[in-house]
Amino acid sequence: MTDVKPQRIALTRRRVCGMAAALLPAAAAAAETAHEAAAWAALREGAIVLFRHAHAAGVGDPPQFRLGDCSTQRNLDDSGRAQSRRLGERLTRESVEVGAVWASQWCRTRETAELATLGPVREVPAFNSFFGDRGDEPAQTAAARALLLGWRGRGTLVVVTHHVNISALTGQGAASGEGVVLRRQGQTLTVVGRIQP
Repeated sequence: MTDVKPQRIALTRRRVCGMAAALLPAAAAAAETAHEAAAWAALREGAIVLFRHAHAAGVGDPPQFRLGDCSTQRNLDDSGRAQSRRLGERLTRESVEVGAVWASQWCRTRETAELATLGPVREVPAFNSFFGDRGDEPAQTAAARALLLGWRGRGTLVVVTHHVNISALTGQGAASGEGVVLRRQGQTLTVVGRIQP
């Protein structure tokens, strides 16, 4: 039986741990890439994507907020406008056929959808933000879910909405301009993956 020195065992453990730590980010990136690839494939087959509006500095809306008056709202900045254009370009480059584009009535969601140039934008109040009034969340989320489950158009349904709505519908948040891709499975919406503009 050979005598193994404790220092050699410790050195071997450190090397193994170091190699494992080095491989973890690569494994996470590969899994993320696989989820994004699955999301793009689902969109090519006519799934649903819930986009959070593109970048608009700040949180929520000013106290004097009025629906229909963009001067009272938090709006897209230059980076958000560029992000919106990239979103449309990416969907086109990925050969996603867009069947319909829905947006909340907030100026930042409508502008995101319009700048993506994916087709006519239909305002759908069920996707309006309830950030300032959480009491509306249950009924509004149920209405939004019913619309998503009932949609039977050709191609992909693109919905531009808000973080709170995406979170309520999917249990996941979304960064500005990020999309959460869903499939209908019976009366359930299943998250397939996420996409970036």
